[in-house]
Amino acid sequence: MESGLGKMIPTTKINNRRYLGNKFKLLPFITDVISKECTDFETFADIFAGTGAVSSAFTDKILYTNDILYSNYLCHLTWFSDEYFDISKIESYIDFFNSDIPYEENYMTVNFADTYFSKKNCSKIGFIREKIENEFHSGRINTRERAMLITSLLYGIDKIANTCGHYDAYRKGVELPESFTMRTPEPNSNLKHNHCYNKDTNELVREISADVVYIDPPYNSRQYCDAYHLIENIARWEKPEVFGIARKMDRTTLKSKYCTRSAPSAFEDLIKNIKANFIVVSYNNMAKKGDDRSNARISDVQILDTLRAKGSVKIFSEQFKAFTTGLSEHHDNEERLFVCKCS
Repeated sequence: MESGLGKMIPTTKINNRRYLGNKFKLLPFITDVISKECTDFETFADIFAGTGAVSSAFTDKILYTNDILYSNYLCHLTWFSDEYFDISKIESYIDFFNSDIPYEENYMTVNFADTYFSKKNCSKIGFIREKIENEFHSGRINTRERAMLITSLLYGIDKIANTCGHYDAYRKGVELPESFTMRTPEPNSNLKHNHCYNKDTNELVREISADVVYIDPPYNSRQYCDAYHLIENIARWEKPEVFGIARKMDRTTLKSKYCTRSAPSAFEDLIKNIKANFIVVSYNNMAKKGDDRSNARISDVQILDTLRAKGSVKIFSEQFKAFTTGLSEHHDNEERLFVCKCS
């Protein structure tokens, strides 16, 4: 893409990010089932949206997206908000951020130098994130433009992070990259009046309604706020104290009950309060196949009993190889869609 600066500015797409449970490769399966089973719908709610991959397949509908992580919420604003943005302005900022910025000590260098990123890259990340916040509070960029620039930063550093795709730990004794490239998010066109939320899902469903509600909750005990704490820290930019070898912040308010033993009761409360014509639940078949942390927190029986109290249910499945933490391999991995036609 050529910017107003006369330069070719690299771009990025919604799927260009590593993320546990990302459904991008399963979109043909998911969209085929929904298009055949959920007829004549105009509104689509993706209430555990993650990166927004599934929502990206339904941009011809009015979207409701939600995620408890603020970093994902910013990505949703980037890809799905209908707020006006100036692409030339975005490209100008990104061109500047990709230039050689002088080293400075900041929150990132003090807390994360030579862990997930080199000291030089930490300096640049801290400078860029502070600059974006200052530009927003000065009124020079709007809410969506701020989200687009932060998303560009998060996608850029994800490419060079010293991790296996998540931030539970970093590798020691490796050579760290000394630079990274920010790219312009490719904007969606012809968007409808979408709604993006950053709320507890069980609270949100009491406030909204949609023709189709798609549910893709965490499957096991591995909390997303643990796996992506640094991404969330940079997105929020509240500069909290961090601790431990992994340099994690306090994540108490970001913990999901769907990763705990209370998941079945939380799921029952969720389904009971959903206002929709169709409910589509995506859930992995791990059951008791892995170590205890990897095992599913809600059984098939519990899913079916809960959904059948709401309406008639069909089940569809597709084999796939998931992006995982690399600790386990299961070749008979299946993603199932439970489609409930509400009574």
